[in-house]
Amino acid sequence: MASATDDRSVSTTRPMGDATRDAFGRALEALGADFPEVVVVDGDVGNSTRTEWFAKKYPDRAYNVGIAEANMVGVAGGLASMGKTAVTASFACFLLNNAFDQIRMAVAYPKQNVKLVGTHAGISIGEDGASQMGVEDVGLACSLPGVAVIVTSDGAQTRAATKAMLEHKGPVYLRLGRPKAPVVYEDGAEFEIGKSIRLREGGDYTIVANGMMVSMALDAAEALAKEGVDCRVIDMHTVSPLDEQALTDAAAETGGIVVAEEHLAQGGLGSRVAQFLSATTPTRMAFVNIGDTYGESGDPAGLLEKYGLTAEKVADAVRSLRG
Repeated sequence: MASATDDRSVSTTRPMGDATRDAFGRALEALGADFPEVVVVDGDVGNSTRTEWFAKKYPDRAYNVGIAEANMVGVAGGLASMGKTAVTASFACFLLNNAFDQIRMAVAYPKQNVKLVGTHAGISIGEDGASQMGVEDVGLACSLPGVAVIVTSDGAQTRAATKAMLEHKGPVYLRLGRPKAPVVYEDGAEFEIGKSIRLREGGDYTIVANGMMVSMALDAAEALAKEGVDCRVIDMHTVSPLDEQALTDAAAETGGIVVAEEHLAQGGLGSRVAQFLSATTPTRMAFVNIGDTYGESGDPAGLLEKYGLTAEKVADAVRSLRG
């Protein structure tokens, strides 16, 4: 059931659109006819992950295994081993944390065609609090060899990413949010796994972001433009594999890079970008993330403000590179 949290906007100048979990649910439902091999396995949270829409339309292709995430992943791996494209979904923290060993052994190691979908990621889920917040999920997913890791920014991109995920052969982790997301893309936007999107040109600095922080990055770039600072903005929606060429170009062509993400400081987009660039094209860098801490209960906008996930903090990070 939808929560009042869904209708609360974050602090951004952009109009609000669908929650990414809602966009995923509708896209999966719509794509069911085009992908008859797709089956869905859920852990009794289909009304939250939105897989219930697919299940109602295709009841013979949907399985609810109850609140048993490890078993859920094992079932998905088994279905994939029989030729199905298995989509398995739960809250990001339940899926990646509770079932990590099963993901490792039943999905990643055998390279099964399983699509792992973690909803309610990050601190923007709001009042449910730290126990429900997936803040280390991207790092866990990126630690698994051969797993594509995707973090979408809005509804239109999520719809495109859902189709790309089903077309991709091999394991994928798709990270989704609970609240309505600021609109970044128009419907029909192109999406390619491993290929970032340059949303704004700029030659002074580069902001690399994904998820909810893409809209913050765009707002920050607009604010900085008024100060005479020209920022390139890159939506690095795929954390693994990275778009290495886009990062190499940004490091060579601009004076530094800020990475913004709704994730712990460790293991996520910032870590991945820094690891790559330090070995290839070293450049000045700054990072905007949750830090080395868990979240807490509160309204989404208030939490994003408290933990520094705002356009102003992104702009401050760019300013810190100018010193």
